[in-house]
Amino acid sequence: MQQSIHQSQPAQLPLFEAFLAQPVLPGLKHREQPPKPAKPELFSELSLRGAPGHCQSLLAPMLRELSEEDDTRWLTLVAPPASLTQAWLRDAGLNRERILLLQPGSNQTALQLACEALRLGNSHTVVSWLDNTSPAARQQLSRAATSGNAKSLNIRLG
Repeated sequence: MQQSIHQSQPAQLPLFEAFLAQPVLPGLKHREQPPKPAKPELFSELSLRGAPGHCQSLLAPMLRELSEEDDTRWLTLVAPPASLTQAWLRDAGLNRERILLLQPGSNQTALQLACEALRLGNSHTVVSWLDNTSPAARQQLSRAATSGNAKSLNIRLG
């Protein structure tokens, strides 16, 4: 007789399986939050030391890549060294039609000019050659880059 009682009761699930089978609060589902995209770094700095010819050899492919960006805005070079002539840009294979060369005037520093170029938003990347980039200068360049939706790259030659 006891045998028939056990057969008529529904089979019991182990505790763990029963817990997983039913949500604790109906209608509440666990949703995975998509990871927040990392905030892109708008200011970068590159320090090159060595013979000027070697430094330019390292610099050429990077500037070439930047000059070929899909972005229709300028690649702006602020206060480049005198050795970065139009002939060097051509020989390095840069797209000179997409490059704007800016030299600071007597009433403007290279930092001020770079910040202004970034803030205006006409450039996708502003490459500057500033010898001394203090934390305050880096912050100025980052804020200007944010304002103009651009990137700032400073190159220090040693």
